[in-house]
Amino acid sequence: MHDNLLEMLQAELPIRLVDYAVPHGETGLVIVDEVNGFCTVGAGNLAPPAPDAQIARMVEETVAVARRFCERRWPVLAFLDTHEPGKPEPPYPPHCERGTGEENLVPELLWLCDDPDVAIIRKDCINGFVGAIEPIYHGTHGTSHNKVVDWVNVHRLRSVLVTGICTDICVMDFVLTMLSARNHGLMPTLEDVVVLEPATATYDLPRTTAVGLGLPETAAHPKPATHHMGLYFMASRGAVLAGNVTGL
Repeated sequence: MHDNLLEMLQAELPIRLVDYAVPHGETGLVIVDEVNGFCTVGAGNLAPPAPDAQIARMVEETVAVARRFCERRWPVLAFLDTHEPGKPEPPYPPHCERGTGEENLVPELLWLCDDPDVAIIRKDCINGFVGAIEPIYHGTHGTSHNKVVDWVNVHRLRSVLVTGICTDICVMDFVLTMLSARNHGLMPTLEDVVVLEPATATYDLPRTTAVGLGLPETAAHPKPATHHMGLYFMASRGAVLAGNVTGL
């Protein structure tokens, strides 16, 4: 059924991956939620229960791209899904709670925390753009600023290259909001929001498995279809889908 559904989606909602030449010195890398709680086998309620080839590929591709960015001292921003204990993010079970270790980067990417050119943003919601909003004056005047907008504008970025998990959830929410923020003129230099497909992934929960776990059938989340749908919706709003990047 997965194969038939994916074939139907590919036929009716086609996507196109391109080779993308990054603007030299004017590109930033965004890594979305490549943390233990989503990527390390058995690390939590939303972690893969067994080794997952797509997630492994995502981490490997992200590591390779991140090393090239850091070697050139190009800006990197990493979102880490981080929730306070006892405050789950509906409709999901408790995950990536502060102090559990789930909220930290996977071992292959931990070195980013020591790099001076890497910005780390811990977010408490699906949408990293929203999670990057923080109050000014400790919230006493009701005003705020956005750390992602500041990051793009400080570095005068023409392009943002996005990697991470999940393609159709946290990655898609961030990308769609970035596109609207760009179109609204909040980041005047930003031209391209690029999703590197080999460095993205999502999770697999077939309907029969969901029902067998006592979940409603609406919790079904077949990986091939949802990954494709996430890519399709990002492209339909103006994102560039890259199968490969050049110029690094």
